[in-house]
Amino acid sequence: MLVVCLVLTAAAAAVVRWGGLASPGPVVRAALRATAQLAAVSAVITAVLASLPLTVGFLVLMAAVATGTSAARTGTGRRGAWVGVAILGGALPAVALLVLGGLVPVTGIALVPVGGILVGGAMTATTLSVRRALDALRDRHGEYEAALALGFTEPDAVRELVRRPAAEALLPALDQTRTVGLVTLPGAFVGMLLGGAPVWQAGALQLVVLLALLAVEAVAIVVVVELVARGFVRRASQEEELRLT
Repeated sequence: MLVVCLVLTAAAAAVVRWGGLASPGPVVRAALRATAQLAAVSAVITAVLASLPLTVGFLVLMAAVATGTSAARTGTGRRGAWVGVAILGGALPAVALLVLGGLVPVTGIALVPVGGILVGGAMTATTLSVRRALDALRDRHGEYEAALALGFTEPDAVRELVRRPAAEALLPALDQTRTVGLVTLPGAFVGMLLGGAPVWQAGALQLVVLLALLAVEAVAIVVVVELVARGFVRRASQEEELRLT
């Protein structure tokens, strides 16, 4: 397994460099970080799953890391903490609904993987929607000024510019949901089958997870649009630019 992992990492780094996409450094660092993190999680996961307080703490850690990762990727600096509102705004209600509906038991073995899937989906949607929204606000600044001249309020002017670009962040979740079973067999489905669950039960759980992800990411994107429109999420350069408008 170690040899295969090394070969795959080297191949990814070589292709990225050969294709002129980026330096191979980020690929290698990501692989090393994933190795270290999985090793650390493997060492503590038994204790975490056996304790409900530790499970809750682990979920909080997941949300904090997701917020930090999204903030770093979006270049929002000190305002990056606000992206956590979008991540939790989508994931927290979904987890609560699944628990209250009896679909996910209040145990570590159930909460950690489901919570991780939903927080991860919210993080991805948040990162993509923030980047696209802020890029649109930068590239279409003239349209923003024109909207203000026509009498739009600042939030309304920003919403008109960023809604469609931000909505593109939902496309991966839509495609995954539309092609499940035909293109991909997601982890929850395969995991349950390997664990001996009936096919129908594995399929039902996977459907719930996919639809929850779709809802989580949609909420996260809507929250991002509002955060950008109200000025809570900005890049430092854009803050100065908008103040001078």
